[in-house]
Amino acid sequence: MSKDPVMRAITGKKNVRKNAASANTMGRFETEMLAMRDNLGALSEINGRWVQKAIDKTSYRRIILDMDSSESQVFGEQEGSAYNGHFGCTCFHPLFCFNQFGDCEGAMLRPGNVHSAERWKELLEPIVQRYEPKKIRQYFRGDAAFAKPEIYEYLEENSFLYSIRFQANDILQKEIKHLLTRPVGRPPRKPIVLYADFKYRAASWDKPRRVVAKVEWHQGELFPRVGFIVTNMSARAKGVVRFYNGRGTAEQWIKEGKYALNWTRLSCKNFVSNQVRLALFVMAYNLGNFLRQLVLPREIRQWSLRTLLTKLIKIGAKIIRHSRYVTFQMAEVAVSGKMFAEILLRIDRLRCCTA
Repeated sequence: MSKDPVMRAITGKKNVRKNAASANTMGRFETEMLAMRDNLGALSEINGRWVQKAIDKTSYRRIILDMDSSESQVFGEQEGSAYNGHFGCTCFHPLFCFNQFGDCEGAMLRPGNVHSAERWKELLEPIVQRYEPKKIRQYFRGDAAFAKPEIYEYLEENSFLYSIRFQANDILQKEIKHLLTRPVGRPPRKPIVLYADFKYRAASWDKPRRVVAKVEWHQGELFPRVGFIVTNMSARAKGVVRFYNGRGTAEQWIKEGKYALNWTRLSCKNFVSNQVRLALFVMAYNLGNFLRQLVLPREIRQWSLRTLLTKLIKIGAKIIRHSRYVTFQMAEVAVSGKMFAEILLRIDRLRCCTA
């Protein structure tokens, strides 16, 4: 990589006889310099500014934040790693927050044995503060791990509309007892879906809140599938459920980070060094997502990051160096020369419009 002619051309290095930093030098920069507290915080701030610049070039009327946790399995004796019974492995337990465009607003590396919602406020608060001046509608979605009264109160104080899954209990089951009687007649192939909403106040809550219930009767199943959602949205029950179901896209984005960028590769012994590595992975993920959302033509905009890597970025090329210029002869396999030129033009337009 230190002698790569493409990297020389991209970075504008005039002296072709000099080498870039070696892998060992870059490793020390990552584990020593970037691991300093101020530098680690700066990485998070840079990522936040990148996301804001990308969003400013996107037409939107609301912002939706999806928070979810994941596992990063380890095989050594990394500091902070621990066995997690839910995932059934020794791992870290990072926390992520995405917006509806797939941008990773923030990520936090945590020990492997913490609760899924541990340190949620530490990750969410800087993101909320970034959107506070924009005066737009703000939404939050989360699974049952985030069904905590302190989260409800924080979101309500900051004018967030939320939709969070809630675990069932006997009181909630009684509220929808009339929907739990199996429909009469032969069940159709298409599931019978019923909705209900009501006010509910748990013992740890400071006030009653709206709960939406969804009951599904499936052919060949004796009991219904029941789910509950806590929300402060005023939409109809069916609309609240449909909105919550959109949270599944966050899981797909986490998978893209895992399989396209290998951001589970946290093999440093020190915990802080792995924090730096995750932050760098997140920034790389966002660059790929910016490329997909802001630059790619419509016909290939739905490509996954893995597809982009194999069909657009990691492709064969021949480099011809002349005295005054360098020519890249690239293979037209999945992306034609005309389309590639259009992508470069769009990138140039973004650069020209950057303040």
